[in-house]
Amino acid sequence: MQNTVKTLVIRFANELYPNEIECFRGAVLQAMEDANVLFHNHLEDDKLRYAYPLIQYKRIHLKAALVCVGEGTEAIGEFFASCRFDVRIGERPVTLEVEGVQARQTLVQVWDDMFTYRIRKWLPLNGENYEKYMQTDSLAEKYALLENLLVGNILSMAKGLGIRFEKQVECKITAIEDPRVVMYKGVKLMSFDAEFKTNVSIPDFVGLGKGVSLGMGTVKCLDNNDNTINI
Repeated sequence: MQNTVKTLVIRFANELYPNEIECFRGAVLQAMEDANVLFHNHLEDDKLRYAYPLIQYKRIHLKAALVCVGEGTEAIGEFFASCRFDVRIGERPVTLEVEGVQARQTLVQVWDDMFTYRIRKWLPLNGENYEKYMQTDSLAEKYALLENLLVGNILSMAKGLGIRFEKQVECKITAIEDPRVVMYKGVKLMSFDAEFKTNVSIPDFVGLGKGVSLGMGTVKCLDNNDNTINI
């Protein structure tokens, strides 16, 4: 089984406000005449592509970025072939300027060791587990619930990339900030910033949980010298 996942992180010189990520996606689509489904995840007849997003729109180091995963690393060529970088992000006219490109390959699998990650704007709760979370008084039980949801998010990501793990996935939340309420597609959701350990190697800057395509749940490994992440 091939567990090596290609990622391509394209960073632009253009600053992006946190509430402009969806507008940034619109700008990218605007630059293309007929965008590949991976850019917007909409099929014919207004149906959605219910699969892990392979092109994700981000705000990295305060600037616009695209994170391409797997097949998304091939599809991104269509964007550069369009040669239309004069777009609008919301009401702002912008000329998109590429500042840097980082290509990596990550062996996504379960290891004997644990890796430390930081996750930002993680949206793990749906209606059912939100009620369970709010009704739980014990902090340990809240952590356990979130850890189980994080395991599920990692498994969902792996499944979307065609990867199956032969060993059990483990997650341990080591630090978490007070949750914040964010608006996602017009709905108020509880967002978490946290640090966690897991025995799965995860590519930098991919997303976990809900809202991955719009910059939610972005993950960065902290087991190196660059332990900062501004998203």
